[in-house]
Amino acid sequence: MVLAKLDAVVLDCPDPRALAGFYADVLGGTVEGDDEWVTLRVPGGPALAFQRVPGFVPPRWPAADHSQQFHLDLTVPDLDAAEKEALELGARPLDTADRSRSFRVYADPAGHPFCLCAG
Repeated sequence: MVLAKLDAVVLDCPDPRALAGFYADVLGGTVEGDDEWVTLRVPGGPALAFQRVPGFVPPRWPAADHSQQFHLDLTVPDLDAAEKEALELGARPLDTADRSRSFRVYADPAGHPFCLCAG
């Protein structure tokens, strides 16, 4: 028996509208909300939501004593092309040197880790 359905993944951040805009540029979808809570409705998937947190401290990656807590895996058809676009949108590389792997790790503009994965 299923107890619940995933409605949204919520990310804490200092500026919900800006971070929702970053992910809308990466994933598509529509943005709705206010300065405290913004929801990105993603085509074909659960929503991403962003809530303002005063004094937000981004996760550190990799750091065993400061867990990343979670990350998003984003499947892309072309890693090199997706990397170029993500960096232009404000992503920051965290672990991208090994070009033989099927994934690369980045931070979004608020510091949350995410992976671009070959699909």
